[in-house]
Order: sequence, then structure tokens, then C-alpha cells
Amino acid sequence: MTTSLDHAPAQANNLRQFLVLTLGSLGVVYGDIGTSPLYAFREALRPFSEGGVAREEVVGLISLMIWTLTMIVTCKYVLFLLRADNDGEGGTLSLLALLMKRAPRYTTAMFVAGILGAALFIGDAMITPALSVLSAVEGLKLVTPAFHDYVLPISAAIMVLLFAVQSRGTGAVSSFFGPITLIWFLVMGAAGVAHIGDDLAILSAFNPVHAVTFLWNAGLIGFIVLGAVFLTVTGAEALYADLGHFGRQPIQAAWFAVVFPALALNYLGQGAMVLSHPEAISDPFFLMFPTWALLPVVILATAATIIASQSVITGAFSLVRQAIHLGFLPRFEICYTSETQTGQIYLPLVNTFLLVGVLVLMFVFGSSESLAPAYGISITGAMLIDTILAFAFVRYLWSWSTLAATAFLLPLFLLELIFLGANLFKVHHGGYVPILFAGSVMMLMWTWRKGVRLLREKTARHEIPLDQFIAAVERKSEHAPVVVPGTAIFLTATPDTTPAVLLHNIKHNHVLHEHNVILTIKTARVPYVPEKDRYTLTKLSDRFSRLELRFGFMDDQNVSQALAQCRKGGFKFEIMTTSFYLGRRKLVADPQSGMPRWQDRLFIAMADSAIDPTDYFHLPANRVVELGEQVII
Repeated sequence: MTTSLDHAPAQANNLRQFLVLTLGSLGVVYGDIGTSPLYAFREALRPFSEGGVAREEVVGLISLMIWTLTMIVTCKYVLFLLRADNDGEGGTLSLLALLMKRAPRYTTAMFVAGILGAALFIGDAMITPALSVLSAVEGLKLVTPAFHDYVLPISAAIMVLLFAVQSRGTGAVSSFFGPITLIWFLVMGAAGVAHIGDDLAILSAFNPVHAVTFLWNAGLIGFIVLGAVFLTVTGAEALYADLGHFGRQPIQAAWFAVVFPALALNYLGQGAMVLSHPEAISDPFFLMFPTWALLPVVILATAATIIASQSVITGAFSLVRQAIHLGFLPRFEICYTSETQTGQIYLPLVNTFLLVGVLVLMFVFGSSESLAPAYGISITGAMLIDTILAFAFVRYLWSWSTLAATAFLLPLFLLELIFLGANLFKVHHGGYVPILFAGSVMMLMWTWRKGVRLLREKTARHEIPLDQFIAAVERKSEHAPVVVPGTAIFLTATPDTTPAVLLHNIKHNHVLHEHNVILTIKTARVPYVPEKDRYTLTKLSDRFSRLELRFGFMDDQNVSQALAQCRKGGFKFEIMTTSFYLGRRKLVADPQSGMPRWQDRLFIAMADSAIDPTDYFHLPANRVVELGEQVII
């Protein structure tokens, strides 16, 4: 088992390590936001394409984009939220786990907010690859119109290949993420610098008065345009989610030294070019480059969007694993693609789900122009959730007063609320897609939590306290079970009650092992549990012991390795004379269960899709005994 040091959040111990982490964060953390110049300004200009766009409108739009990057990414995420961590880990569910432990009064509200944020992120994991890759490949149409009919097939082929290689792990490929993304940012920044001289008036966009004036004069159109402006910060939530992978300082250094300057220069260059050449409004990003450089830039852009897609796919895998360990979803198969890095995982079911979703989006919408309106709602919604959870964090973890927390976060909340309202205008143009995705994922999480609770309530009615059971079976009588040599380990979620599989074993086999261990596996609301805190062994009698194994929600819940550690700590057993007893339940829907019939069937389908506990907990397959029972829910 990897040690707690291997699980520790990334941190730099010297300059070389700091530079390596900073470079790595460019690809993983900033891959998504780094591709937004491909489409953000183009989509913001679209409402003005028919009647032409005035000079003050171009300057106002660029000002809006620069100050949106400044307020939301720089102030909220880079300078503030990166400090709000759960033992070095960030992200919506990581923060939710911490708050549910420290602020119990608002558990229900925070749970709803947390799973909504997680659901929106999963929807983003479908839309990001589809939109980014389509935007990049569409640059081929500028190389030669002959590629027009091949954009969609090429984009779909790239997606199929990308998802096909997920099972091989991202370790080897990720080593190229940082350098390629660095080149991408340098090219974007250089292109911007080359065109700022087209009209130096664009530099006035640094004055926020132009952004405010634009919104004041544009009226309803300006409000609608805000939805496209928000595309400039797509992927900002990855800053927070990947905190544990790179550490706060490398992420901050990458933003201030490379990412923010490159993005600002590129947007300024696009704006100056449109001021000087109004016909460039059709595709201001690719038209910044001379004809001879167009094909190489398209190839580089495609590589950058693949990296952005890979980053968000990996983030979805990590988020689903957290949801599984926190009890929001059933246990899906989790494959570890690296022997040393626990963060490199692959979930086959989630991978298939994302691939199907991406391909459906590509073929239904057909182009990045049609798909762009669907993008903003998931991003703004996820950011609003982060702000709400951040309010609870500073109140309960940093002990801020309500007044101070409100004064600091209310302006950000209102700003993001305005952006969300602007994006809601695009619901009928594709904005319904992330809403449907988020609603579906929330329904799955809610159904699973509710079904598990009802199942526990039903089984609890027939449970026998463990101490009473031990006293009964150890009492000498002619009906006492036969004692056989060896150790039996019974897995259960309720350590104080007798496991149903233990009762069934005595009822049907009439035997009791010489040593019996009641094993409970608990997930702590922290990312990782140190090995010294991994287990607690309590002797209940000469034949019975209670063992509790604790894992963090980012840990690999490998029971076999944890038991090997227990042996070093004095827990005596031989694996070849040990049997693991698991209960297998056949669920039957009951209209009176407390859930509607459709939800009963959904819960049963989710339970049936869960991976076998033997595989999930890495138990030795040849030592596992399963006993089944039928449960009406």
C-alpha cells in the first residue's frame, strides 16, 4: 500500500520541483481555459455580425473579458479559493465533505448544493471536449474550403481515439501536456502582440469604465452577450479541483507568469484586428495568423483542445470516485492505471457514458457555433455553487463574521448570478443540455442516497445487537454451532449489529469459525487517511473481534493491503485459512417502500450496475463466500 506521504498534496521542496509543478499545471489546470480564445470573442461578436459592430462595442467587449478574467479567475479562484482546502485537496465534493462534518446545521442544504455542483461539472465534462475540439478542427475550413464536410467526422474520430486510450492511463501522455500547452500560450500571446498595433485604441480596454459603459448602452443585447463573455473563464473551476495535484503556489505562478498575460494579449490582439479589419469578425482567432502559419496553428490548437478534453475527463473520473466513496453513487469499477500515482484512474462505465454524450452532442449540434450556447449554464452554475460553499467555509472554518463573509463574497455572487441569468436566455438554443445532464445526475445521486437509507431502515428492523448474539452463541448448549478452525471476516456497514451473512451462515451451515472478525469500512470526510490511523481492532470475546478500516475519499480502498498492515500491527491471521463472508441482496420493488415505483426500479438498476464488492475492495477472490437474501424495498 502506498504510504501517506505518497498521498500528500503536491508541494515543491526546491526550485526545480516548483518549476516542474508549475509547468505541469499549465496542461492539466489551464488546458480548458487556455482554449477559450478559440471561440469566446467570436461568440460575443455574433449578435453584432449583421448590423456591424461599433468601435466602442469592440473595446467594451474586450474590457468585459479582461475584467471577467480578473474578478472571477484571479480574485476568486487564484487568490481566494485556492486557500480554502480540505487537507490540501480542492473541488466541490472535497469542500462539501469538510463542511458536512464541520457545519452540521446546514447539511441538507449543502448536500443539495454540492451534488448540483458535481452534476454540473459532469455535464461540463461532456460539453468541453465537443466544443473545444470542434472549434479547433473548424480552423481547417480556413486552410481550404475542401475540409468543410470533414470537420465533424475528424472531430468525432479524435474523440473516439481519446476515450479509447483512457484505459491505458494518462501518465505517459501527461508528461507532454505542460510543454505543449506552454507553446500554445506563447503562440497565443505572440499573435496578440503582433496585432495590438493594428489599433492601439484597444489598450483602453484595461479601463473598466468601457465595460460598464458597454453594458449600460447595449441594453438587452449586452445582457445576452454576457453569456458569451463568460466563455472566457470556462475551466476556471479546474483551478480548485486540481489543487491537490500541484499545490497552490505552482498554480498561482502559472496563472500570473504565463496564462493571464497570454489570454489578455490574445484578446487585445483579436479586438485590435477587428477594429482594423471588420471583416475578421467571422473568426477573429484563426484570422490573426498568416496563411502559411494557419495549418500548424490548427494542429497546435487541436492538440491543445485534446489536452483540455483529457483534463476534464480525468477530473470527471476523480469526481465520480469521490462521489462513490462519499456514498452518493453505487460502487462502479475503478481501474488504477499507475502503480505509484493513486490519482491516475479509469472508470469504464463513466468513460463510456461520457463518450456517448460527447458524440451525441457533436452530431446533434454539428458545429461549435451551435454548441456554444449550451456551454455557459454549467460553468456559471458550478461557480455559483463554489461561492455558496465558500461562504460556509469562511464562516465555519475561518471563523469570519456573517457581515465580513457577506461583504467579501456577495459581490462575486451577484456577478456570477448576472452571468447565469444571461446564459439562461440561451436555454432554447441549447442551454437545456447542461440542465438535463445536471438534473439526470442529481436524480441518480438523490435516488441512491434515498434508496440506501430506506434499505438500511428495513434491514435494521431484523437486526440483532452484536453483544447479545455473541453471548448467545458462546453459551454452552446442545444447539450451539460447530466450531471450525480458521478465521472468518464478515463485512458489514453497522458494526454494533450482527451481520446478516453471519446469521445466515449459522442458520444454514451450523458452523462458527474459531476466530470471527466483524469488519466495517468507513470513508472519512478527508481526502487521505494516514496509515497510522488506518485501522482500529477491538477484541469483543475470545472468538469475536471488531475491525474498523478507515479510508479517505481519495484513497484506494484496498482491504487486502490494509489487512496486511494490520498483521504488522499484531492482528494474527493467515490469509489461506481466512474466509471473507459477503451478503448479496436481491432487491424487489415495493410500491409501499416510500419511493415511487419508477424510483424503486432506478435504484435497483443502479444497485445491479455496481461492481462486485470482492473486486472493489480488492479481496482475494478464492477466499470469498457469498450468501444471498431477498429484500423488498
